[in-house]
Amino acid sequence: MRLKMRWLRQCAVALLAACVALPAQAQLFETRAKQAHLIDAETGTILFSKNADAAFPPASLAKLMTVELAFDAIRSGQISPEENFYISEHAWRTGGAVSGTSTMFAEVKSSVPLDALLQGVIVHSANDGAIAIAEGMAGSEESFARLMTTRARKLGLETSTFVNATGLPAPGQVVTARELTQLALHLWQTYPERYQTFSQPDFEWNGIRQRNRNPLLPMNIGADGLKTGFTEESGYAITASIERDGRRLFATLGGMESEQQRAEEARKLLDWGIRAFEKMALFGEGEAIAEADVYGGAQPTVKLRARRDVAIFVPITDRERMRAEVVYEGPLQAPVEEGEEVGRLRIWLGDTISQETPVYAAESVGKGELHQRALDAVGELLIGWLR
Repeated sequence: MRLKMRWLRQCAVALLAACVALPAQAQLFETRAKQAHLIDAETGTILFSKNADAAFPPASLAKLMTVELAFDAIRSGQISPEENFYISEHAWRTGGAVSGTSTMFAEVKSSVPLDALLQGVIVHSANDGAIAIAEGMAGSEESFARLMTTRARKLGLETSTFVNATGLPAPGQVVTARELTQLALHLWQTYPERYQTFSQPDFEWNGIRQRNRNPLLPMNIGADGLKTGFTEESGYAITASIERDGRRLFATLGGMESEQQRAEEARKLLDWGIRAFEKMALFGEGEAIAEADVYGGAQPTVKLRARRDVAIFVPITDRERMRAEVVYEGPLQAPVEEGEEVGRLRIWLGDTISQETPVYAAESVGKGELHQRALDAVGELLIGWLR
């Protein structure tokens, strides 16, 4: 069944009846976090989302972007992990031993290898290490912060904006739970050889050994990242990852009232994400998903397909109906080339778009005869009047 909707000529095509009848919406989950976002790494399924696009100060979670820029520069050959970075007076006073903030206790005016700085930032949440990386890569922390925001936009993070490399309170510095979770997934996918640093239990520098600040690591739940943060304004936050029972999940939670609440809420959400869902295959690679109308074509419709298997994680219990649709701007204009991207498959769990996948023309449709194009024009005119 095809359904034309919205006078702007955006069309939604209902999926096969068997698929439309699939059960949906995730079982009720309550969290004391003000913002939360949980995704499955394999399928991209959004398992839970609460105020995920609300902006809040990142605190030390901003260091995930600092680390990403350094990882990217190492991978591209721009810098070497063995390269020494200078600990300036600014880095020492703002983030070093005298600052009263998270630090790796690097000595002022010393030189520290980048690899050690990264361990300090990831394991200790070291502000002196983050500033040293920023100054070494961009000349100043301000210039580096601009690079952070530019890089965020390139990665598809449209809201997150950075003012410094540490996450220390600064006007205009904000992130969202959705975008931090997306950034965490990117770090795992893009830098697998360095991701293990996030689960490193401790690190010693300048004769001082400190344990990893991530409270999930000792819980034996499969946690292997990423970072915690705290500001007076926005409370306690965490971006976390877990791998267990053949599954990998990423989550961000913010706005909690204490360290204990942060650890407990993160553990509960990740445990629920692992236990409460099962994988459901929807379409195989190349399988026809739906049809789209074609204007002025040799045939009136074209079949649509995805370029990969489409699967989603659905709740095991307390299911309601799952809604799925293909959305495209239509009707499509002939000619249509096989493999041309023409729309998106959207799968809803309750009120949340849980997954979105591009769909492509499964066949080519050439231009129709003159009389067929005339009939299509009349049909579109009539439909336009109805709208």
